[in-house]
Amino acid sequence: MGLLTIGAFAKASRLSPKALRLYDELGLLRPAHVDPESGYRFYDPAQLERARLVAWLRRLGMPLARIRTVCDLEPAAAADEVAGYWAQVVADTATRQQLATFLVDYLSGKGTAMSDAHTTLGIRYAARSDTGKLRTSNEDSAYAGARLLAVADGYGGRVAIGASAAAIDALKPLEADIPAGDLLNALQEAVHHADQAVRGIAESEPSAEIVGTTLTAMVWSGSQLALVHIGDTRAYLLRGGELFQITHDHTYVQSLVDEGRLTADEAASHPQRAMLIRALDGKGRPQPDLSLHTAEVGDRYLLCSDGLSTVVDAEPLRTAMTTITDPEQVVQQLIDLAYRSGAPDNIACVVADVVAL
Repeated sequence: MGLLTIGAFAKASRLSPKALRLYDELGLLRPAHVDPESGYRFYDPAQLERARLVAWLRRLGMPLARIRTVCDLEPAAAADEVAGYWAQVVADTATRQQLATFLVDYLSGKGTAMSDAHTTLGIRYAARSDTGKLRTSNEDSAYAGARLLAVADGYGGRVAIGASAAAIDALKPLEADIPAGDLLNALQEAVHHADQAVRGIAESEPSAEIVGTTLTAMVWSGSQLALVHIGDTRAYLLRGGELFQITHDHTYVQSLVDEGRLTADEAASHPQRAMLIRALDGKGRPQPDLSLHTAEVGDRYLLCSDGLSTVVDAEPLRTAMTTITDPEQVVQQLIDLAYRSGAPDNIACVVADVVAL
């Protein structure tokens, strides 16, 4: 079969001639031949497979730059790239759904999350970050104050510690007294400042690798607490002797678990278990999970990096959280547990007890 005109190729590939001209300009799908006099484009039938792939990926809503990446990969790697993209879409949709539900409840008067709380509670807290056994530097950061708790796990080589610390520093103005009804808005704005801080770190080291950080943080006002989460750092709640994970990992492997393609046991040993699909990367488009919770006297919260959660199972965590009274001693015990399991990564822990004032 000879070369196809742009009209015939468009019909066969289900792409419009206008789209084909755009993809030519972007280097995504070059014609096999361009007539030097008329400028008319001709395509080889062998290009139909790539053209159809482009069309399918556009139907998924994938950006053109990412489509070009997928098209240039080997099939197995391309499949992983598409799976990773779709996992991010699903996670983003879930976040928007949570926000929509919150707004529906608030605007319809069914929720009280925006009202000021009158119960006065306080927290007893402890925070610590440790290098671990195998790492030569500590890229994790941990912070605890009267109103703010936070952990962050940076990545990007030698500037990673700067990224995690800068993200938490951007949240420290939240230590000021904030009405409960303003918590989510204040936290959302602070996250954008944290993302800008990460960008500043990246721009200060142009030769550095890709720079970013995870972030899990809580801000308190009365009995209300706002939780922000992005990445694979975690937050747990101990209430009534039961330990609950109250964040959801933003990782490629967790998305496979959510889809039923992996079991939790398979995920624990998956070679891509640390691949993030969301983080603060300084690109100006942070997509964290934001939620509002009501604290109760006797609650105990744990924020930690994956240096703890990937090597210490839930039951030892629960035992340490339930049997030790002092937050400082709990933090020390958790780090000791990580060391007994090899401590291959940095470790960050924050423990806070809710008390009546």
